[in-house]
Amino acid sequence: MQTPLLFMALIGCKPPQRHTEQHDVFFGIGPDMKSLLPHIQAFWPEAGKWHVDGYRPVTVVDGYQVRVVPKRTAAPGAPRLFFLNLGGYKPGEFEEYHYKMLAVSTDASGAIQQAKATAFFKHTGLATFSTHIDDKYGVDVDDIMQVEDILPPAFRAAFSLELVPAAGLTAQDELQLGYFKPEHFQG
Repeated sequence: MQTPLLFMALIGCKPPQRHTEQHDVFFGIGPDMKSLLPHIQAFWPEAGKWHVDGYRPVTVVDGYQVRVVPKRTAAPGAPRLFFLNLGGYKPGEFEEYHYKMLAVSTDASGAIQQAKATAFFKHTGLATFSTHIDDKYGVDVDDIMQVEDILPPAFRAAFSLELVPAAGLTAQDELQLGYFKPEHFQG
């Protein structure tokens, strides 16, 4: 049996009665994307016909190896994997831009501090627009969640994420970007 991996996928669809494509982020655990297709369908059943706009295995974040292990309780103060969805605006553009990122920290405030250091945060005009800025941290954080907390229930019950410091690890997981119909993963 292949070692299970954590995957992050950007799911797109155009639900009935909508004028623009919509997106959401899915996290799942399996040997490959093909194994996650039924879980994606269950995650967003009202999407109807959906596709994947991008995906990646999540094996390295911020100098930590991300390992999928059998379910266990994390030690207090242990590093956690956070998913952040940042929102921002640019002058003269009718759009709320989003930047999705992963961060390793022992708590949400540390992850938000990392978000404040991103180029997205620095260049999306947060100082000049009325935004839903997080009052405590001063960053437009639409969403921040521990990845383990937003896994589908079957994965949450069976697995934990172990974050192991890896000194000198600079490799990044390869992003797969494009328009991938579910059939793409069947081969």
